[in-house]
Amino acid sequence: MQKNCRFFETAASAEKFGFRPCLRCRPELAPGTAPVDNAHRIAQLIVHRIEQDLSDDGINLEKIAQEFDLSSRQLRRIVEKELGVSAIDLLQTRRLLLAKQLLTETNLPVIQVAFASGFSSLRRFNDAFVKNYKMPPSDLRKAAANHQPSNVGDTSTLQLTYRSPYDWEAILNFLAARMMKDVEHITADYYARTVRLGKYTGWIQVAHAPEKRGLAVTFTHTLTPALPTLLGRLHDLFDLAARPDVVAKHLQKDKHLKPGIQKNPGLRVPGAFEGFEMAVRAILGQQITVKAATTLACRFADAFGEKIHTPFAELSRLSPLPERVAKATVNDIAKLGIVSARAKSIIALAKAFTTGELRLEAGLNPEKTINQLVALPGIGQWTAHYIAMRALRWPDAFPKEDIAVRNNLGHITASQAEDLSQAWRPWRSYAVMHIWASAPRDTH
Repeated sequence: MQKNCRFFETAASAEKFGFRPCLRCRPELAPGTAPVDNAHRIAQLIVHRIEQDLSDDGINLEKIAQEFDLSSRQLRRIVEKELGVSAIDLLQTRRLLLAKQLLTETNLPVIQVAFASGFSSLRRFNDAFVKNYKMPPSDLRKAAANHQPSNVGDTSTLQLTYRSPYDWEAILNFLAARMMKDVEHITADYYARTVRLGKYTGWIQVAHAPEKRGLAVTFTHTLTPALPTLLGRLHDLFDLAARPDVVAKHLQKDKHLKPGIQKNPGLRVPGAFEGFEMAVRAILGQQITVKAATTLACRFADAFGEKIHTPFAELSRLSPLPERVAKATVNDIAKLGIVSARAKSIIALAKAFTTGELRLEAGLNPEKTINQLVALPGIGQWTAHYIAMRALRWPDAFPKEDIAVRNNLGHITASQAEDLSQAWRPWRSYAVMHIWASAPRDTH
């Protein structure tokens, strides 16, 4: 009965009050909390940033606070007020939940599980696990022995979950239309790509697991040391933390959006696996069709992407590094069929990335980042908002200049579209996806 239950915002806050997850209770599979109000959004974005950097050596709360234009004291206060735990407690819980998932879903050695979960030593991992779960990691693995881990040679498979409904076909089709050949390979059944995370390289494959309301992620063990970052990027790419019920309830109040939302309440906003890659793609897509832009993106990857060996003939290159592109000349890029103005934009973008002046990651201040983008040559408001929508995971981005959006709303002006969109806040990115879904193909 509900009166006999206690409810907590996060697994970390439940653990703070002495509750521990059993094998049947899998908080590590929870899809996450979608932001609604501003304070809660900031807290969740801080959580997101922490989760992608779980290592003892890598986490730096002062640095994370600066990324959000906060002091470390403000960061700690926001997290504790909104989530009921300290940032350090949250970090520890996320490490242990990832370890729990790896122990139950893979055959990775315990020492690899420890390091992949962010612990600097096996001793620290064992101590934390016993303290929190009242058993050593080896006992949990034995207790889960009836589960058949999905390990094949040099790969393992983990589950990532979402809140239903989830339109897998739509997000796969969106990504397929923009597929960067040799870097990505997309079929009717799965999404695959090459991956570079720092010094670690490999490949991943993502398939739908509707019976589990999730996605099955197969990854090479070469990426295990960077697993938190990898999983975080996939959460962003496939928009797994979304609350479709909250979004639909708000947007369907508008007569322009209601038919599309009722038809497809599970539509998501595809994110970006790599910010630089996505920004280049956005620049190439200025004022041309999706198909034409994708052709240019494939040439760009072939010219600047480093080769990599995988078991798939379709995956043979890593996404181009900004450091390499920054050294290119306008002619190096223009000879690929890319107009000189866009070649200059791409080089300026690459140089801003290389110097650290610009970063495109989920959770960064959208207004500040948009201003940085439009300060670069050849990047206007449409491109900047499109990048914010996908790479920054800003749910309220609105490229009001988009011709498909304006035409679908009755051939209105950009200014009129901006006025009309105010009622959709803070979910304008989702509104744009619904408008695009009902617009003629190859117009956005």
